Amino acid sequence: MSRISMTALADAIVMIRAMNIAQKEILAGELSRVQPNMLASVVVLPRMGVSLSKMEVPIEMLLICFQAMKQAGLNWPLITEAEQEKQLGRYIAAVRVGEDMGRLGPGQNTRAMKKYLITFPEKPLLAFVTTELSKWLAGVAPEETDSHIMLSIVNLVNCIAFVPMPRAGK
Repeated sequence: MSRISMTALADAIVMIRAMNIAQKEILAGELSRVQPNMLASVVVLPRMGVSLSKMEVPIEMLLICFQAMKQAGLNWPLITEAEQEKQLGRYIAAVRVGEDMGRLGPGQNTRAMKKYLITFPEKPLLAFVTTELSKWLAGVAPEETDSHIMLSIVNLVNCIAFVPMPRAGK
C-alpha cells in the first residue's frame, strides 16, 4: 500500500513547480537537516561526471520526492546511506533478473518487470519519476553519465517505498 497518496504527490508537484529559487533553497535547507543522505545522493552527481547543466531535473525530482513525503503527513525515519545502498542493490538485482529472464525467451523480461511493478508499494511516485525521466532523456543530448541521474532518482523512490517506518507508539 502506498504511503504517499496521489493527492499528496500531486500537491507536491504543484508546490515545487510554483516555488521560486529562494523558496527552493529554504526547502533544500530543511531537506539537509531532515534527510541529509537524500540530498547527498543528488549533490554528489557532478562528482560522478554529471554536468551542471543536467542537474535541474534531479534536483527537482529530489524536492518533489521530499515534499511528497511531507505532504503524506507521516513521521519518516532518516534514510541512511546503508538504506540507500540496500535499495540500490535491490533495484540492480531486479533489473538483472529481468535481463537474465529476457535471455530465456521472449516475454520473460516483461513478466519480471510486471512482477516488480505490481509489488512496488509507491506506484504513483515511481510512475511520476519514470515519466519525468523519460521526458528528460528524450530532450537531452545523451551522455554516459545520464545513468547516474536515473539510478540516483529511482533509488530515492525505492528508499521512500521500502524504508521501514517507525511503529506507532514508540
